[in-house]
Amino acid sequence: MKPLVVQVDGALPPAVFGAVVRSVRALGETGLRHTYQTTFWFPRGASSSNVVEDAIVALEPLLPRRYAGAEWWLSRMRTSNVRVDFHRDCDERLLRAGGPERRPARSSVLFLNRCTGGLLVVTRQPPNPGNPSLSPDHLSGDLVEPAPNRYVHFAGALTHGVLDARNQVPGARLPRQPRLRLAVVVNWWNQRPTAVPRFGEVKLYRALAKQQPNTL
Repeated sequence: MKPLVVQVDGALPPAVFGAVVRSVRALGETGLRHTYQTTFWFPRGASSSNVVEDAIVALEPLLPRRYAGAEWWLSRMRTSNVRVDFHRDCDERLLRAGGPERRPARSSVLFLNRCTGGLLVVTRQPPNPGNPSLSPDHLSGDLVEPAPNRYVHFAGALTHGVLDARNQVPGARLPRQPRLRLAVVVNWWNQRPTAVPRFGEVKLYRALAKQQPNTL
């Protein structure tokens, strides 16, 4: 059966990848509680305003086609306390307003480091609200191990989730892992998702902003 996930190792040039890793690490745990709700829009062809958008420009040629733009956010967690359920990405603000379930054309993840456990699961099976972490009844699909500069992309309508430090469906909290599992999630859309701001429109994650050259 054809894999659901396209995996590219060494996806970014070392200088671009290094800038992203240093900047995300510099954030520490700033905004960690809301990391999955803090998303930004980067339209195709726009000028980059931060190191993550530099990475998005470099990643775009790896995709099967071009899109209107990318919605991105930081995925930061301890695999001893996975705080994201199995899900299918969608335009969440549109859905909360009573609109239809509009999904990205392509979902993707750029891994920044290794961690204990934390495999990414991608499957065709739907999330089941009756299971822990909304996990599907059958976890048949593709598994991806986090590794530095590993980039994966897959159809935006697929279910995906993260396993815990023991690579099991998350349940009870495990003994605390000292290191965060770090990644950048990039959803590629055919049209801008509802009310997602540009990075420069909000004063968050300033450590990601590109350093201005010294003109003195």
